[in-house]
Amino acid sequence: MPKKHCRTSSQRSRTSKFAGVKLPIPLTDRLKDLEGFDMPAFMQAHDREPPVSIRFNPHKPMAAVAHILDGRVPWSSQGHYLAHRPVFTLDPALHAGAYYVQEASSMFVEYALESILGQTRGLLALDLCAAPGGKTTLLASMPQFGMVLANEVLRSRANILYENTVKWGDPKVMVSCNDPSAFSVLGPWFDVMLVDAPCSGSGLFRKDPEALKEWSPQHVQLCSQRQQRILADVLPSLRQGGLLVYSTCSYSPEEDEDMLDWIMQHGDYRPIPLDPDPTWGITPARSRNGGVGYRFFPDKLRGEGFFLACFSKGEPDLAREAYPVIPTPDDRLKGWVDPHAAYRVRERSGDIYLLPSGQEQKVTELLQRLNLRKSGIRAGTLIRDAWVPDHELVMSHYLSGDAPFVELDTRSALTYLRKQQIELQVPGRGWYVVRHEGLALGLVKHLGNRVNNYYPAAWRILMS
Repeated sequence: MPKKHCRTSSQRSRTSKFAGVKLPIPLTDRLKDLEGFDMPAFMQAHDREPPVSIRFNPHKPMAAVAHILDGRVPWSSQGHYLAHRPVFTLDPALHAGAYYVQEASSMFVEYALESILGQTRGLLALDLCAAPGGKTTLLASMPQFGMVLANEVLRSRANILYENTVKWGDPKVMVSCNDPSAFSVLGPWFDVMLVDAPCSGSGLFRKDPEALKEWSPQHVQLCSQRQQRILADVLPSLRQGGLLVYSTCSYSPEEDEDMLDWIMQHGDYRPIPLDPDPTWGITPARSRNGGVGYRFFPDKLRGEGFFLACFSKGEPDLAREAYPVIPTPDDRLKGWVDPHAAYRVRERSGDIYLLPSGQEQKVTELLQRLNLRKSGIRAGTLIRDAWVPDHELVMSHYLSGDAPFVELDTRSALTYLRKQQIELQVPGRGWYVVRHEGLALGLVKHLGNRVNNYYPAAWRILMS
């Protein structure tokens, strides 16, 4: 799942060559003075295949890919390395949201947040540059957050973000498609803000050849200016005492240490040091004016290039009470929605939405002021008292274990995911949840003489 970059046209850079790998000389020259930079080891790392890593969904059954696990990602509770890269597209468990293919270094966001937030609950988080959804699904899996708003400015990428968050299935995730400047209407609203800024992408050269082709010193400067604009637009929406997490997949100090100084020059933002295990191989970094960050070099750990820093806005104040979990079953949803789930029903344009208990007012505010692509879980529609379930419900944690289902083998599951006709033996007409190894994939409707496949057409598998 590709990482976003600050895309511009750029001049072709001079390159260094080591063991068949070419890296831009202006980049390696700029990195020579960085703490922990080892030129020969760094170059050698770029001649090796990048590690493959995934993060399991703690709310769904363990995926079949577990048989090729090759060790834990040490800074992640659910992160694992794989012994080799399978054909993920042909694994039904991926489409079921049982795991997310995520670069290991970026999972450090979890460690940073856990270290700072501890047992705090009920926080409101904004993942500003969220597509394709790796960090959003990570935030959603953390108990500290009562709501996670995942934003992506580009509509095409917002659609990818929507797909991945629906598959992950957590009701607390909302998806928006807005420019960073749009959040100013909310005022100081968020407790935690993650800005994984679009960048020059030098940390992902092994995984993304396009980033290598586009890299240049001018590109780095343009990305740095864009990062400043993004932060200037969105930081007013972080409330006093809140937490800012800034990250990039770039090695360049212009996008890392220099940005830490820029943040501190534009408000009362106080660096928060972390204490990662020294055996993890993470390199501390300091800016000229006292900013504290953490850099990931691929020669020192199993991961790609990454940089992260945390700030509090003024004196840290993250106290917030979690809303009580009170099940409120609705008889209209009986048999389809878990009766123990804590949700509130919101009806809109004939559709029934399920919102996390206690978040109704917050969702209303977002709907009034922003362009939302996803707001809670769309459970379905009542048409002349007939229940029409929605794909969002089937993929979510709210789905009842009593919902009618049909279990498919791998071959039939892939046929379903290609949105092709499948043969089923079911007791009668109506809607059924399609499952594979206990994992929900979507819906079918048995009409007596045929079975209609309701898998979303835009998400269907196209490869054989």
